[in-house]
Amino acid sequence: MSLPLTVTTTVGAASGLHARPASLFVQAAARQPLPVRVARPGQASVDARSLLSVMSLGAGHGETLELSVIGTETDSEDAQGAQDRQVARTVLDELAALLATDLDAVVQAGR
Repeated sequence: MSLPLTVTTTVGAASGLHARPASLFVQAAARQPLPVRVARPGQASVDARSLLSVMSLGAGHGETLELSVIGTETDSEDAQGAQDRQVARTVLDELAALLATDLDAVVQAGR
């Protein structure tokens, strides 16, 4: 049985999760070793690797989103379960920190 691990974060992009910030987030999610889902609290989650799905959330600046990893044996008490939980937690923390960043400002500063 697999348990989802979930973290909550706030959208930091000043203009919300529109095309550019969503694209940066989706690219980061696609590089992860585990599939990640993203949702507004209490709503159905979408694949974090799908740009159209992420943009369909319509998340604005300051809105709360939940990131989750499902499909690992995170409930197992053995060494593999502990390793799976650690990898999942690292993935979620990295993506949550990215979403909390004003990605528009980061891209503009890099120009």
